[in-house]
Amino acid sequence: MLSVVFALLTALANGSASVCQRYAARDAPSSKALHISLFRYLVTRRVWLAGVVLTIVAAICQATALATGPVALVQPIFIIELPFTLLLASRLAHRSLPRLTWLAVVLVTASLGAGLAAAAPSGGGSYVAPGIWLITLLVAGGFELAVIATGIRLSGEGRAAAFGLAAAGGYALTATLMKTAMAELDRGIGPFFSCWQLYGTAVAGVGALFLLQNSLQAGSLVAAQPALTLGDALISVAFGVSVFGESLRTGGWLAAEIVAVLLVGVGCVELSRSLARTHVAGEGGLAGGVAGAEAGHPPGVS
Repeated sequence: MLSVVFALLTALANGSASVCQRYAARDAPSSKALHISLFRYLVTRRVWLAGVVLTIVAAICQATALATGPVALVQPIFIIELPFTLLLASRLAHRSLPRLTWLAVVLVTASLGAGLAAAAPSGGGSYVAPGIWLITLLVAGGFELAVIATGIRLSGEGRAAAFGLAAAGGYALTATLMKTAMAELDRGIGPFFSCWQLYGTAVAGVGALFLLQNSLQAGSLVAAQPALTLGDALISVAFGVSVFGESLRTGGWLAAEIVAVLLVGVGCVELSRSLARTHVAGEGGLAGGVAGAEAGHPPGVS
């Protein structure tokens, strides 16, 4: 239960951070794509820095959730981030949501709950043999290189989706490394700060954040968000099962799990479309709010 609570808190903090980072990254010049100068541009935006603070809060909550529950349970809960992001963005944009969007919110939430209930993730450990880590890092690295290379060859929505999927892989790997690092904390501060997984978590997390910024800058949320949201959940489940030996219910339950994933995907696409419309509609109305936030005032207060 504790892991579920902190997973939900992680989703709420990440959703708030996503709104902040989106409004900071959308105006970045295209010449800064895949370049470190993108970060130099973003750190001058206070709203982006607020997003970074929320990301740190989310990381603390995520670490607590992973320390008390399986990866295959914790990470999929983060899908709740998408409807929360939409609700927050629409609120800031002073835009009401149509009935179809509310149905999508219900669909994603109910399907996620039903899917997790059907899969019933459980078991697993925290210790991972060095050989398993080597294979995991090689496979994850190969996947990232292939998806990033595909994104570089594409443009617009295709690039946004590819970079979103690459960011999802990075965040899933970050969670996998984080779980082992948190397990070392039980042995004391010394083992925690001396384990390589702790520093691997930082590297993977920064890399995933960089890919996410490029995804948001390359195209719309309709392309980026579903790839990020579903990709993170599914890749994390794969890591949980293959790396930590966590178990999912199969047999007759597998059909229900597949249907739940498909329904979540349909809902995520609709929510992303609505979120994109909210961002477009809110550009004028939010301009004062974002400017106010950058001047030290809360968003929505000019």
